[in-house]
Amino acid sequence: MTDCIFCKIANKEIPTELIYEDENYVAFNDIAPKAKTHILIIPKKHIERFDEIESTEDLKLTEWLFTVAHKIIKQKNLHGCRLQVNCGKDHGQEVFHIHLHLLSNS
Repeated sequence: MTDCIFCKIANKEIPTELIYEDENYVAFNDIAPKAKTHILIIPKKHIERFDEIESTEDLKLTEWLFTVAHKIIKQKNLHGCRLQVNCGKDHGQEVFHIHLHLLSNS
C-alpha cells in the first residue's frame, strides 16, 4: 500500500528512530504518546485490521507482535505495561496497518 504511513516507515521512506527491527517487524515511538513509554510495533507486511485477517500466514505474523513486545519489554527493563490493538475506526484505529501499542509508565 503506497499511501500507508506505517509502510513508509517500515520501508525507511520516512526517517524514524527504530526501537526494534528484524526481517518482519519494526517498532518505533508513537508521535502522540499516551504514556511515558508508548511504542508501536508493526509487521513490515501491510495488514489493515486484526479482525479482518483471513490467511494463516497473516495471523501468524500478528501473533508474533507479542513476541516482539516481550523482547522490547525485557530490553528496556519495563516494569508493567499495557498492550493494545485497535480494530476499526469506531474502536480507535487511526492508521489502517495493524499495530500493537506497548504502553508503560516506566
